[in-house]
Amino acid sequence: MTDTTPPPTPPADRGRVRLLYHFCRLQLPAVRTSEATFLAHLDRTFRLFQPKALGTTWAAYLEGLYAVDWAVCVGCLENQTPAWELLFAARTGRSDCLLVDALRGRAARLYPRDEERQETAVSEFWSGLIVPEGPDGRPVLARYDGQRPLAPWLIRVFQNGHLSRLRRGPGAMALPDDEIAAPMDAPRPETDTRWHEAFVAAARDWLGRADDDERLLLGLRWRYRLTQREVAGVLGLHEGSISRRTDKLRDRALEQIGSRLVSDGWTGDDLEGFVLTELGALLTDDPRLSADQLGRLLAAKGKTLPGGAGS
Repeated sequence: MTDTTPPPTPPADRGRVRLLYHFCRLQLPAVRTSEATFLAHLDRTFRLFQPKALGTTWAAYLEGLYAVDWAVCVGCLENQTPAWELLFAARTGRSDCLLVDALRGRAARLYPRDEERQETAVSEFWSGLIVPEGPDGRPVLARYDGQRPLAPWLIRVFQNGHLSRLRRGPGAMALPDDEIAAPMDAPRPETDTRWHEAFVAAARDWLGRADDDERLLLGLRWRYRLTQREVAGVLGLHEGSISRRTDKLRDRALEQIGSRLVSDGWTGDDLEGFVLTELGALLTDDPRLSADQLGRLLAAKGKTLPGGAGS
């Protein structure tokens, strides 16, 4: 399916790429991809990402790569059954529901009271993951550049595609804000797209400096979407204390991430809005705020989530 000629990776990055290959093999032992095929896909997705972040380097691309998700995608494109099994078992968003269930949830919002259309939308999307639409189209998975978590990205592609169709017809609609699966990013102007990479680097540094209590608060508020009152009940604290801690975290994020973007040359309007919009998706998807990590942090305090919140 792919050209197996090794891509022209810059000499300075070849060692890192080779380590990445072996890392993916260790993480996904059942997904067997030759090194040449791995390199060909890596070159393809790097070129796919380049127009979205003009001037990006191999080093920057590799730094932002969600390597395991990317390797699962490559395995699916190479039609490897273990990779498809991993994709079918992928969980998404604050509820950790299966990817297919998240897609069905979106379809129910898009086509209310039309179960047949809902089911058709999901089944057509699955078949289109590796089958292009029309002779000049690309399969959905072939459009994934590896710079965002795979499952939430697939949900966005699914929803955006159907919203575009609905807007071309009568009765155009938009989904409510209280999404039932992984949160959608608010649309960003094309001029802001190039700043996503800079934002991710700054936000990961900011989150890396947060302590366990702060990460737990972020996870409960953003991943599980608990209210301040609910968080206070879980942690056994006063609601005012949760409010103050949340405000401090928010202000620190705006200060640290915003300052980093300004130092990188940001000159656009509404820096605060851009940071907060991007931050929601990152906090939901970051592995440091995964359900398992949050569960361990809660268990260390002798706490548990309210019934149903973690299911």
